[in-house]
Amino acid sequence: MKDRFDLIIFDWDGTLVDSIDWIVHCIQQAAARYGCPVPARQAAKDIIGLSIENAIETLFPDVDSRTRQHLAEHYGQMFFSRQISPEDLFPGVHAMLVKLRQGGCRLAIATGKKSSGLAQAIVATGVAELFDASRCSDQTASKPDPLMIDQIIAELNADRRRTLMVGDSVHDLQMAINAEVASVAVTCGAHSAATLQQYRPLLCLNYPTDLLAFF
Repeated sequence: MKDRFDLIIFDWDGTLVDSIDWIVHCIQQAAARYGCPVPARQAAKDIIGLSIENAIETLFPDVDSRTRQHLAEHYGQMFFSRQISPEDLFPGVHAMLVKLRQGGCRLAIATGKKSSGLAQAIVATGVAELFDASRCSDQTASKPDPLMIDQIIAELNADRRRTLMVGDSVHDLQMAINAEVASVAVTCGAHSAATLQQYRPLLCLNYPTDLLAFF
C-alpha cells in the first residue's frame, strides 16, 4: 500500500477518536429529555457519521421539526460538556499520523461533525498540524454523498486512484464507493467486521494504527 496511496482521508469519531460510547449516551439522553423513544445502542451507533440533522431525522422520523431541532441542540450541548484531550485518541494514533506524514502521505479528515466541533477537537487532541485538509457536514453534503472526498481531492490536487478512505462506519465506506476511491475499514467504532466487509474494503482492521503494517 505504501506505493499505492499518497492521500489518506480519515473519519474522526470511532476511527481516530474513541468517542462512540459518549455519542450513543448523548443521543439517548437527548431522546429521553424530549420524550422520544430512546434508541437502542446499535441503532444509535448506526447513525454515527451522518450529519446531526440527518442522524436525528433517521432516528426520530415521526417527530416534528421543532422537536428535532431541540434534540440536535441538546445533543450538541451534552456532547461538548465533556472536554476532549489527547487521551481520547485511540492508543498510538498520534504516532501513526506522524509516521504516515514522514513517509510522504498527505492526511485529511472527512467527518459528520460540524466544522467548529472538529476545529476544537483537533486542537484539543494535539493533531491539528498533521492534517492537510478537512471537510465537515456543515461545509458540504453529508455522508455517504461523495462530495466530502471529491472536495478534498480537488483542494489538494490529488489523484483519486491514489486516495484511501479509512473509516469505522458503513457511511464512510459507502462514501468511498460513491467517490470511487479505495477504503480500509476499522472495527473499533460503529460497525462490526461482518457489516463493514459487505462494502468491499481493501482491509478490515481492528484499529487505525494497524494500518502502519501496510505503509
